[in-house]
Amino acid sequence: MANVVPNPVLTDRFAQAFAFASIVHASQTRKGTAIPYVSHVIGVASLVLEHGADEDTAIAALLHDAPEDQGGYAMLAQIKARFGDRVEKIVEGCTDTFESPKPEWVKRKTDYLARLADEYGGVDIATCTVAVADKLHNARSILQDLRNGVAVFDRFSADQEKQGWYFGSLARMLHKRLAGEEAMPLAGALLHAIEEISAHKGCEMFGVGVEKGFRGVQCPG
Repeated sequence: MANVVPNPVLTDRFAQAFAFASIVHASQTRKGTAIPYVSHVIGVASLVLEHGADEDTAIAALLHDAPEDQGGYAMLAQIKARFGDRVEKIVEGCTDTFESPKPEWVKRKTDYLARLADEYGGVDIATCTVAVADKLHNARSILQDLRNGVAVFDRFSADQEKQGWYFGSLARMLHKRLAGEEAMPLAGALLHAIEEISAHKGCEMFGVGVEKGFRGVQCPG
């Protein structure tokens, strides 16, 4: 049997991006844990690669949090210089703010959702693919912490209902944008994960928020 060349083919650029992400996030841990933050970007890259992503998209997945967490526009410029315009564009589209300190939570998330929704002047399918993988990995981490008895929502500045609204809004938006795309199963998995969170004891208000977000209601409160 002839050897089958995998698609996408990952080159040294991906290895360089992994090394760069490891350096950028070296001092960070996941919120409220001792888990190295780089585990998150590895997880996001794995999800996009499993759902048809090309190398640029996978590199952007590794670097999607770098500007917001570590340097804003200066970091975005580094990413462009190292990995090119397309990676820069995807990372920029996945970044909900370049400001420090960050703007108020509701405005930041509402603006981000508006960019995802705009298929003409907003972000492309590659960006939506990284976005859905990012949120799915986050949702699964929340669910795992809940199962381990962790008071996970105490880590966040926004309350349960607002968090649920945001995830519900994302699930609705990304279902629409990714319809017919290879990454569509990730949108389904995101909805399943947030439904599981909603069903967890003590997460009733998260579920209320999910329902509002999925119906397109404005952020509560």
